[in-house]
Amino acid sequence: MTIADRWLLPDGVEELLPKDAAKVEHLRRELLDLYQSWGYELVIPPLMEYTESLLVGLGSDIDLLTFRVTDQLTGRMMGLRADITPQAARIDAHSLGRDGVTRLCYAGSVLHTRPKAPLASRSPIQLGAELYGDSSTDSDLEIISLMLQTLTVAGARNLTLDLGHVGIYESVVSALDEATEQRYFSILQRKAAAELDSLLAELPLDDKIKQAMAGLAELHGNDDVLDRGRDLLKAYPRAIAAIEALDQLAGEVRERFPGVALYFDLAELRGYHYHTGAVFSALSSDCDRALASGGRYDDIGRVFGRARPATGFSIDLKALLALLPDCEEGAAILAPNSKDAALWQKVQSLRAAGEQVIFALPGDTQVSACDRELVFKDGDWHLVSR
Repeated sequence: MTIADRWLLPDGVEELLPKDAAKVEHLRRELLDLYQSWGYELVIPPLMEYTESLLVGLGSDIDLLTFRVTDQLTGRMMGLRADITPQAARIDAHSLGRDGVTRLCYAGSVLHTRPKAPLASRSPIQLGAELYGDSSTDSDLEIISLMLQTLTVAGARNLTLDLGHVGIYESVVSALDEATEQRYFSILQRKAAAELDSLLAELPLDDKIKQAMAGLAELHGNDDVLDRGRDLLKAYPRAIAAIEALDQLAGEVRERFPGVALYFDLAELRGYHYHTGAVFSALSSDCDRALASGGRYDDIGRVFGRARPATGFSIDLKALLALLPDCEEGAAILAPNSKDAALWQKVQSLRAAGEQVIFALPGDTQVSACDRELVFKDGDWHLVSR
């Protein structure tokens, strides 16, 4: 390894230098204050936990994303969190154990063994909100509203909300055996139309089931998708109920956010292995991938001893960097490099009042940013313009 190689970071892992770090930290504080104003309480889970609690309830996707290490104290396997959602669920179900509705929010680094999407970071800063204890669409509406407000605060423009419901897919595949369902799932994820035709041709299924399987792949687009879904899936009561729930949810979102476009994907499978109801994501004209995503994941607390209705969303603060304006550089005060005790007291009082005070050092490039300085005059230190 050469000296130059010592400074290389792993692919997909990046550091934030002062300019970008200031932007992300400013947004993190602003958003956590926003969540607090909505009644969401901040939690700070640990970076690593035993895999028995960290990887339960969220399917194989999170399992594959998680780095594992051995605890040198106990010999047990631990994981470096790839998602804070299961940690928040554990806190709700076990550490807090409250009855009724609980609202939690969080912000922290997570690590991924591989990027979740092309060009995505393997070390995101995940920020999100989770609502536990209510199974109605009212809590889905609250979470979606908070997600859209989050992106508005971050400066995202021309937002589109993508809505789906895993109950529609589950209803259609209820008659399939496990192997066939897995093939169908893979085909839908890849939108491989030719493979779907081949699969349907070889399956000894009723024509109505094949029609539903073929048609589901086409149920994405604008509002007419819901009517097409009602017509195609009228023999599937659970699917119809899910479509009606989406229709209601979409109408309520439109009332609150008339400027947000809606897109429906009734074959949406993101998070299928742990989501149980509505799933949603938000996109912006400023970015080529979803900026935020979430959904309902009822009963995740069952593995911790308390099954709880749950819905939530999360974002990667790093992915929002391109949307954020540069932070305005605040005015600074220059203090001479003196050991005078009175100067020290003056500097400390100014810092306590919120001022930025920089002691002058040889070659200090920050000196040029100072618009005021402390000068000694008439036996005291005075603040004057530079």
